[in-house]
Amino acid sequence: MAEAVATSGGGTERTGEYEAIALVSAAHFVQHFQSLVLPPLFPFLTAQFGVGFVELGLALAVSNVFAVAAQLPVGFLVDRIGSRRMLVFALIVTGLAFLSFAVAPSYPRLLLMMAFVGLSNSVFHPADYAILSARIAPARLGRAFSVHSFAGFIGTAVAPVTMLAIVAAAGLNIGFALVGILALTVALPLSLARRVDRTVLRKHTGEPASGRRDGLTSILTPSILALTGFFALLSLSGSGISNFSVVALTSAFGTPLSVASLALTGYLTAQAFGVLAGGFVADLTRRHAEVAALGYGVNACIVLVIGTIGLGAAPLIAAMAIAGFLGGMIMPSRDMLVRAAAPPGAIGRTFGVVTAGFNIAGMVGPLLFGFIMDHGMPQWVFGASVIIMAVTAALALIGDRRVAANRRRRAAIAAEAAE
Repeated sequence: MAEAVATSGGGTERTGEYEAIALVSAAHFVQHFQSLVLPPLFPFLTAQFGVGFVELGLALAVSNVFAVAAQLPVGFLVDRIGSRRMLVFALIVTGLAFLSFAVAPSYPRLLLMMAFVGLSNSVFHPADYAILSARIAPARLGRAFSVHSFAGFIGTAVAPVTMLAIVAAAGLNIGFALVGILALTVALPLSLARRVDRTVLRKHTGEPASGRRDGLTSILTPSILALTGFFALLSLSGSGISNFSVVALTSAFGTPLSVASLALTGYLTAQAFGVLAGGFVADLTRRHAEVAALGYGVNACIVLVIGTIGLGAAPLIAAMAIAGFLGGMIMPSRDMLVRAAAPPGAIGRTFGVVTAGFNIAGMVGPLLFGFIMDHGMPQWVFGASVIIMAVTAALALIGDRRVAANRRRRAAIAAEAAE
């Protein structure tokens, strides 16, 4: 009887979906929150440890390097051991890393902590997307992806002000300890939610629960590698605007710092709500590549205007907000493209490969846009972003065509085997 209710899309099934979305979104919030713990605290850390910003930048680089290195093997572990178990493990590791640093802070321990944070970060996206892909009905999957991404954006948004407030009131040690406690707190309900491990019926996944799991060659396909490049370029263009638009606007057009900062706030806020809107768009259409390409094509035009015309305060804030909204709106469609490209039984490792693009962009972006600013070309912060957006839109279409070709080939092979 319970199975009948679940298969009919009734309350039991929806409750399981809500539980999965809530737990995964909470974990994603933690991941994004901890990724922005260090930058706002740089002044405190330089004073306490007697190191420069280069040394602190190295700590961030260490995190990204370990995340990239672990991404693919972690994707395999997610598919073999289980998404929930790996996610709990990641939260425990990162929680203990922050607590260990809080007990005895030093620069070497900071590097060690960030290495463990990078390893943990490599788990979140493969595990999150694997859980959602397995637990959420296809008709609602786009919206589930959008809530998941929105939770990450909220974590990014609140981390700087939260950490500054805690450290100012209670000190660095307490601040880092509370970050560790937050991760362990989120790990607790996830460790008890064994229902998340239950496989769903074939009508949800489009494959048997015991779907075949191929090796490395099944995921290192041209379409998945193209999507990895798509993720890297998408993140790269966004990082240019997020990290360097304020200094670029003030340098290129003499925009007041307060106006440029408000424009960036508008961009980031609109991006978060664009993600939510994009979830509905992703559930209403199967043409996810066209949605992504159109969104980034229009976005490129808007950013080009921002980078070539000295807009006044109101038009600048409006243009940045529209650009942020469009950038956020394509993200659920981006995630649906990856799910469509994943071979049967390989959701975790596929997302492990493509989301490595985020970390690659995290290593390349600061160097690229920092080079542009150091050579006195602030407008090219926007110009480079426009070029990257155009390439990103093209990659989305190319990747979608390859996915469609692979799907037709698999269908033909299955038909021949059936005969």
